[in-house]
Amino acid sequence: MTNQNPTHVTALAFRALHTPGRPLVLPNAWNTASARLVEEAGAAAVATTSAGLAWDLGTADGERLDRDRALGAVARVAAAVRVPVSADIESGYAKDAAGVGDTIRAVLAAGAVGVNIEDALYDGEEGEGDDDGGRGPLRPVAEQAERIAAARAAADAAGVPLFINARIDTVLRGAGGVGETLERAAAFLAAGADGIFVPGAVDPGTVKSLVAGVEGPLNVLVGPGAPPVAELAALGVARISAGSSIAQAAHAVVRRAARELLGAGTYDSLTGGLEYAELNTVLGGAR
Repeated sequence: MTNQNPTHVTALAFRALHTPGRPLVLPNAWNTASARLVEEAGAAAVATTSAGLAWDLGTADGERLDRDRALGAVARVAAAVRVPVSADIESGYAKDAAGVGDTIRAVLAAGAVGVNIEDALYDGEEGEGDDDGGRGPLRPVAEQAERIAAARAAADAAGVPLFINARIDTVLRGAGGVGETLERAAAFLAAGADGIFVPGAVDPGTVKSLVAGVEGPLNVLVGPGAPPVAELAALGVARISAGSSIAQAAHAVVRRAARELLGAGTYDSLTGGLEYAELNTVLGGAR
């Protein structure tokens, strides 16, 4: 019998959106207001940005936000929209694989049907180190694969086909090229990941190599200077994320307008704002 659990159905719908050549485009949100505006713009799903979410809660990005506060925000986003929600959970808000499993159970309770899990290490984390005994910028492959496997097991035990997007920071952190990225991708997919996210990879040649070498949907991160969506689609990308760039742009407007008002005493920075009534309609309605 087909599982008709609403979360299961939503998770399958989200999974089906990852199509090479017809990518899922995600203008990442960080709170209920941005999530509703993204949904109203026509997005098929909403994904959170850990950076934008942390900033909104008064915390710096980079695993400085605790699990409960992060997933409380995800729950508010999921409750605010009708489309599927994917949560950026950084490296899992946990020291070990068992803790990652606990995070996944909390993610599902929050109403999300997808997650990003990254392989980056942050200051203060305990890592196994690299082959020469030093602590590298990325988790060792086996350790990260164990964390992904724990996430998969937790989701499977809950009966939810959670989309696990394994983020690989080789390019972003200058910790490896295409070969290293593909090795990690293969290990993480074997451990239970569904897709691979390689932020920093926007050069068409690099993207083409990754699409050809990754045995799963490829996600890239875009922003000013990146190729347009149509070009990335033609290369076979299956998911395109804006990451923190929209939050950065929104906060730039706040700073610019505040400085203008407090300095020159003028209001030109406020030109082009959304109408009060429109925002009240979009953001004030119940879901």
